[in-house]
Amino acid sequence: MRYGRDDSEWDELVRVGRRFLEEQARLEMLTSYAEFSTVLARRSALRSFDFEREDERAAVGYLLGLIVEVSYHETEVMLSALVKCLNENDAGPGFFELAHKLKRLPAGASKDDKLVFWSNEVKAVHEYYRHGGRR
Repeated sequence: MRYGRDDSEWDELVRVGRRFLEEQARLEMLTSYAEFSTVLARRSALRSFDFEREDERAAVGYLLGLIVEVSYHETEVMLSALVKCLNENDAGPGFFELAHKLKRLPAGASKDDKLVFWSNEVKAVHEYYRHGGRR
């Protein structure tokens, strides 16, 4: 059990979340953390994430990491790039940490480097799904 959810809930959230992000990618859209959570709750019938709580914000980051973990080996793009902070044109810090772990972004990357990386990753995700999931 992580963040108050059991493995079956995480499995369902990964399945539903990945499907939603793939839909957004085909439409060449982005989504916010709030919209992502709302869609997950509606489509899965599981409780939504409470962004007033730090552990719940961390749980969304954990979920996005799981989605990348299951999709990256196939797609070589980070689907989580499509989830941005509300009222900001940027991804959350967990996105950049994961990019570093995947050796896609160097340690100590500047804010500008991160913004360029995120922008390029969004384009790569859109392009991958625009071509039906092929490079």
